[in-house]
Amino acid sequence: MKQEIKELILTALKRMQENEGFEVDIPSFIIEVPKLEGYGDFATNVAFLLTEKLKQPPRKIAELLVKYLPACDWVEKVEVAGPGFINFFLKPIAWQQIVKEIITKQDDYGKGKKKDIKVMVEFVSANPTGPLHIGHGRGAAVGDSLANVLAFAGYDVTREYYINDVGKQMCTLGHSVYLRYLELLGEKVDFPSDFYKGEYIKDLAREVLEKEGEKYKDMPQDEAISLLARFAGERILADIKADLDNFSVKFDNWFSEKTLVESGAVKTLLAWLKEQNLAYEKDGALWFASSHFGDEKDRVLVKADGTTTYFASDLAYHKDKIERGFNLLVDIWGADHHGYVPRLKAGMQAMGYAPDALKILLIQLVHLKRGGKPVAMSTRAGEFVTLKEVLAEVGKDAARFTFLTRSCDSHLDFDLEVAKQQTMENPVFYVQYAYARVCSIEKMAHERGIFFPPLIQIDLTPLETKEEINLMKMLSQFPEVIEGAARTLEPHRLPYYLTELAGEFHRYYNKHRILGMPPEISQARFALAQAVKVVIKNGLNLLGVSAPEKM
Repeated sequence: MKQEIKELILTALKRMQENEGFEVDIPSFIIEVPKLEGYGDFATNVAFLLTEKLKQPPRKIAELLVKYLPACDWVEKVEVAGPGFINFFLKPIAWQQIVKEIITKQDDYGKGKKKDIKVMVEFVSANPTGPLHIGHGRGAAVGDSLANVLAFAGYDVTREYYINDVGKQMCTLGHSVYLRYLELLGEKVDFPSDFYKGEYIKDLAREVLEKEGEKYKDMPQDEAISLLARFAGERILADIKADLDNFSVKFDNWFSEKTLVESGAVKTLLAWLKEQNLAYEKDGALWFASSHFGDEKDRVLVKADGTTTYFASDLAYHKDKIERGFNLLVDIWGADHHGYVPRLKAGMQAMGYAPDALKILLIQLVHLKRGGKPVAMSTRAGEFVTLKEVLAEVGKDAARFTFLTRSCDSHLDFDLEVAKQQTMENPVFYVQYAYARVCSIEKMAHERGIFFPPLIQIDLTPLETKEEINLMKMLSQFPEVIEGAARTLEPHRLPYYLTELAGEFHRYYNKHRILGMPPEISQARFALAQAVKVVIKNGLNLLGVSAPEKM
């Protein structure tokens, strides 16, 4: 509807220029829903933007624009308010057409036009050194839903998981399994405090002993640690993939850091940085001059012992992304990586790429609660709660929806008891129940022998009550919600909208009968309920949440 209003205003602007002799560039004006009731369905500030150029007060400009607006059969009236706002009041037919559009487009309602923009969404990317925890779960829900929204909005989207399978943490993983393995063989070991302590390390050591016996005990320690690191990394990554599959999270690519090292991509980039005087040697190490690009200090690329840092690999990795043709890179990281953002932005700029081509979303902590009280679930994975445990208790739908109820840069309280409730206090149940209610209306009609004509043929003019108009207005906002969530990279806008839409429908359902009314009223209300069903299903699909027909 906003676009339709905009077209009317653009026509009025052209007519005004032709008839009044004005020559102005058409400004980038906005169409918005007034905050206060009584000021129309939509309002625009266009007159204020023309004041300086036309040397006239905005109210007079607004009155001229209204004079030249083309006639429109779905506009009730247009008023100039205050110092020069133009308010549009629409007839019910304007909103009724939204129902027709939804019924016609079905799964495609809200889908954006194809955009010539390739987006890489890289998310989760947890080191294969332990199980996914609840924080990874939030990042997975945000990344997967954002990718869905971007694709629905018309972007060309690829989802990627970056596997950090080289470096110190993999060596530490192998050494941790090795020491637990020796313990199982009866040896007394000194287990370092910074090694991986989770029960899963003991499980891996036990599996090694059962399958391969004592062979690692007698081989050189470095060789044993290297082999066990590879085994443990592959085993943990397989479990990560299984957990993500159970969470309905899929990736197009699993990109190994090892391939960057083995292909020489990291060495090539380091050599190029030195040639460009963007890297220099100091204290035996190689440093990147990131302070030249807005970072607070320079960063180490190669340590004095000759090992490359994660930062060096990350620069090569992001260079590889750009070279694969991606216009926009979206990285989703844990909030503990906030200090890493400036250096990677600096690296992008140093390599000749626009810093804005990289967007980094930081996922804040999840505070687990039970009945409003902080809780530490018993876990076999160490001192954190695994995603697998949460899914086992509350299910995929409740977990995904709850993770997305707040902006990712805000802390999230996740109450296990609320997430399990089959009540209106549970946000995912609240939305799913609205969908199930429409399905129950269909079933009830069938049981009573009530049959409706094809939805597209139904006369919608009986939809005139305040609640019906409000519901249709909410339905009309869905495409804008999708476009806004994609543009701002804020998938939490969608569950917020669905919760509002479900609330609007529940209130309507409790106040107005759909079946058992005169045929023309029942048919129109049934078509409206079907439109609600389509939009809720489309929204839940993008969130990776099911739309059950019965609850």
